[in-house]
Amino acid sequence: MRVIAFLLLIIRREIKSGNLIPITRGLYETDADISGKYLAGSIFGPSYLSFDYALAEYSLIPETVHVYTSATFKKRKTKIYQNHFGVFTYRDVPANIYHSGILLHCDENYSYQIATPEKALCDKLYSMSHVKNLRELETLLFDDLRIDEIEFKKLNMENLSELSVLYRTTNLNLLKKLIRKI
Repeated sequence: MRVIAFLLLIIRREIKSGNLIPITRGLYETDADISGKYLAGSIFGPSYLSFDYALAEYSLIPETVHVYTSATFKKRKTKIYQNHFGVFTYRDVPANIYHSGILLHCDENYSYQIATPEKALCDKLYSMSHVKNLRELETLLFDDLRIDEIEFKKLNMENLSELSVLYRTTNLNLLKKLIRKI
């Protein structure tokens, strides 16, 4: 018991001095300037960066995204964490497709997982309200989400088509039809 109390005292002292920055309960970082993308997978997992964050990283949407949006599975609810490094959100994707289309990036002493552009788009469409037809899907993609049409056409359509089938939702079934039309 004394060892735990002593360790907690050291941790509190290091936090107060600025040598440790709290991320979430029991998780700390020593570099106050590190990007949140390196921390997202440690805060709540398993998870990988996806949705709006990945779409912005791949220049598929014009907005700068200030929230680290991640995909997880079997958690049954959206989780949000906020700390010194930013805002982190986590939402479910189907367990059967969770491991498909994820890239591991390693930079110096840190690494992070991020969806491929095709997977990020599928994750985003999976998380949105269903549309009824191709015209509504195109409006959703290019007007509402503001997906860059030139960047969209650069996506690997074969991978996009293969992924879209696995989600088994209306939006992704319509995406497969849109791909055939292109």
